[in-house]
Amino acid sequence: MDSEKMKKIGMKMNILMGVSLSFALSLVGNLMSGHFTLPGFLLSFAVSTVICLIIGRFIPIGRITREACAKRGFEEGTTKARLLSTLISDSIYTPVMTFIMVLLAYLSAKRGGAPVSFITMFIPSLFISYIIGFALVYVLEPLYLKLVMGKR
Repeated sequence: MDSEKMKKIGMKMNILMGVSLSFALSLVGNLMSGHFTLPGFLLSFAVSTVICLIIGRFIPIGRITREACAKRGFEEGTTKARLLSTLISDSIYTPVMTFIMVLLAYLSAKRGGAPVSFITMFIPSLFISYIIGFALVYVLEPLYLKLVMGKR
């Protein structure tokens, strides 16, 4: 497959995965806070979507995961390759997205006078986000790849 076509596929995958992860993690984060508001969710969703798109634009996730799987001797499409690819992708996106979203929530709570600690907000959120992010990437990535490659 030529380089230009690979870039287009990568860009489409970045958009689909970024929007999906952002939506799910923003929703979960806002629900976990116990103070769900539509404006808070929309802000979180918008910010995390932008972060995902920036990460995907500058970090070639597909190439990184393919090379990591090849170094391990994992054949593309196998369960081992998918698990490793998912772990790598989740480890790149989730900590950054979670940090920014928790920081926004923390600053909002502090402005409201709440006696909160950033670290006690961040650690549980990161743990839950890793699990949800991993599951979403594992399930959605092959579906979206089939969609953008035109396979049925």
